[in-house]
Amino acid sequence: MRAMATKDKRTEQLFSLIRNGAQLNVWDQIELVWRLSLPAIFAQISFVMVQYIDAAMVGHLGANPAASIGLVSSSLWLVWGLITSVTAGFTVQVAQRIGAKQFDEARSVLRQSLFVGGLISIAIAIVGVALAPYVPTWLGGAPELYADARTYFAIFCLGTPAAFLGFVASSMLRSTGNVKLPSMINIGMCFLDAIFNLLLIFPTATYKILGLSITVPGADLGVAGAALGTILAESVSTFLLLWFLVVKSDKIALVGHPGSFLPEIFCMRRVARIGSPIALERMAMSSAQIVTTMIVAPLGPLSLAAHSFAITAESLCYMPGYGVADAASTIVGQSIGAKRPDMARRFSKINVIMVMVIMSAMGVVMYLTAPWMIGFMTTNQSIIELGSSALRIEAFAEPMFAAAIVSCSIFVSAGFTLFPSLMNLGSMWLIRIPLAYYLASRMGLDGVWVAMAFELCFRGAIFLFALSRFDFSKRRGIED
Repeated sequence: MRAMATKDKRTEQLFSLIRNGAQLNVWDQIELVWRLSLPAIFAQISFVMVQYIDAAMVGHLGANPAASIGLVSSSLWLVWGLITSVTAGFTVQVAQRIGAKQFDEARSVLRQSLFVGGLISIAIAIVGVALAPYVPTWLGGAPELYADARTYFAIFCLGTPAAFLGFVASSMLRSTGNVKLPSMINIGMCFLDAIFNLLLIFPTATYKILGLSITVPGADLGVAGAALGTILAESVSTFLLLWFLVVKSDKIALVGHPGSFLPEIFCMRRVARIGSPIALERMAMSSAQIVTTMIVAPLGPLSLAAHSFAITAESLCYMPGYGVADAASTIVGQSIGAKRPDMARRFSKINVIMVMVIMSAMGVVMYLTAPWMIGFMTTNQSIIELGSSALRIEAFAEPMFAAAIVSCSIFVSAGFTLFPSLMNLGSMWLIRIPLAYYLASRMGLDGVWVAMAFELCFRGAIFLFALSRFDFSKRRGIED
């Protein structure tokens, strides 16, 4: 614990240099990026491991249960995209206010995020549950998938408020520079999910472990158990994250600092300015993912299951990119709040170079281990072959995908959201969807993934070009 405290003290020391206008040499900058990125990478990987565990456990129930989850998973990304866009509007303000050492104002933004975001997440949950009976039919899946797909979608939507509060708490803690704690809690959620899934998905069974017979009780809920297990794990982690944020945070704890939770016009105007382009982008991009699922669905349950498994497996490789993006968002946001555009630019370059190196290595690993990654989730040889081929196609796109992820996060942390949102939208709808539709009829599932890989390379290239021309000296801080 003493070693951990020393490392946290060093991280806070580096952030203090930024807020106080002091200079950081290049090694200090690299050290700070790495200190924030490493725990964030583990947190992102643990988040994906939750999906990986769900897919692996359900995959062993058969191809149809796995395909039923794959059918609605893209629609659930739309729900998650709405959550993240609302959160971004508040998180950027908090990071910039902390950079400006305006801690009371940061607490005010936090209170409003909990109140307004909570109401929005409840509304999303209600709408999602109401639409659950119709979503699988709209997506064009096989009729035998409908029952499990409806159940999975409805249960996940019910858990939206808990997921939202957990995401807000995690994002706000990272905005203060505390990346390690939410990372540890999210890793713990991964283990909880495995335990809850084991108890809820399968029937009661006896296992032989080291010569001992151990009976594990099971609810035998199948696909519904996978959704319930994830929601229970998320609820426990959300409680812990909120407790550390509201009670223990040294910068924006709310206990002992009373104030109003009601929305203020200035704050909501900035939330709308930052979050609206992101919300529109996430809705359109998630819609594009849904259309991709509709392109894959006619290829049959095996292709649909392989597509779903490949997406889950690939996310293990690109989640380090989102971990570095979290670090970039915190550092760039605080640099801009501290009126340090020069520092923001240097940190941006370091983050982009780092993430491209990391995800290039992950792409090599994904190419070499593709059959094992898919085989962990299913024993169906046809699904393994289809999924492995898809992963090996996508492996070549990982470096440019990394550049797009982190560059977009940098723009958002600077409060500059409209242009990167338009770049994402144009790339998805003008390149990926038409190309996937054209190639699917000629190459099957491989054609869809060729389209995805080509589009990600194009998107990374335009983001790198835009970032190289971005002027950090133009104020996009909290006063704007």
